[in-house]
Amino acid sequence: MSVHAYSQASFAKGTNELYNNARAQYRPEALLHLRRAIKSSEPLNIIEIGSGTGLFTRALLVHEEWTAVRSLKAVEPSEGMRETFSKYTTDPRVAVFEGTFDRTGVDSGWADLLVIAHAFHWCLDYEGAAAEFARVLKHNGVLALIWNHQDRDAAQWLAQVRERVERDEKGSPHWRTGLWRQLFGVPSYAKSFAPAEEQTFRYNTPGTLDGIISRGLSSSRIVTLTDAGKEIFVKDVEEIMQRGEGKVWIEEEKGTFEYPHRTDLVICKRV
Repeated sequence: MSVHAYSQASFAKGTNELYNNARAQYRPEALLHLRRAIKSSEPLNIIEIGSGTGLFTRALLVHEEWTAVRSLKAVEPSEGMRETFSKYTTDPRVAVFEGTFDRTGVDSGWADLLVIAHAFHWCLDYEGAAAEFARVLKHNGVLALIWNHQDRDAAQWLAQVRERVERDEKGSPHWRTGLWRQLFGVPSYAKSFAPAEEQTFRYNTPGTLDGIISRGLSSSRIVTLTDAGKEIFVKDVEEIMQRGEGKVWIEEEKGTFEYPHRTDLVICKRV
């Protein structure tokens, strides 16, 4: 199975509690937009590849427009992520097991929806992935790629924090490079899917210094650093936040400020 080596190291056992606690929640409006793209009104079969700690899974299952879910198969290559997923996701409709973008182990034509939340930038084999997506989806089913991330274009301080995180990138893939768009050019995608439709949702959440530091420490770029390296990272982020260029306070006395995020949703319909 094709798994990025950096991903294996970053999301190993014992590294995922911080990820689960520090990452932003998926927005209801993005989940509603996705539900409306699925024409079936029957109880749905869903595959989620790269399900991580279950952040997207749990947000979907509690959304008022997603009550008609028959079964959700969560496919995750990392044992550590699967362990954390199972700890926090106890819905009887959900099963989590090992698999990858190009080998899910799910029956052909089973899924109404195949969703990949904040994970597809780790793909190594776009042709293999497209062929697998086409195989497991029903005709007229939906492939959805969704990313929930910090909106670096909305605030100077956040752009500086992201630049500091990426200083330790070491070849780790990221949504912003756009390499994941190679999916749309491979033969198995062209013959099985309609052109992709894209939507962006922008929003603010209340932020704190501790929250920004925790989010940075949960990054695949930072989690593999030594303790000394993490201490340097924290100091650098504290200096950036002390300058606070472009920071908009919510309650300065409580240390809360506007924390810009964006959700990017890509919908691809199986033909």
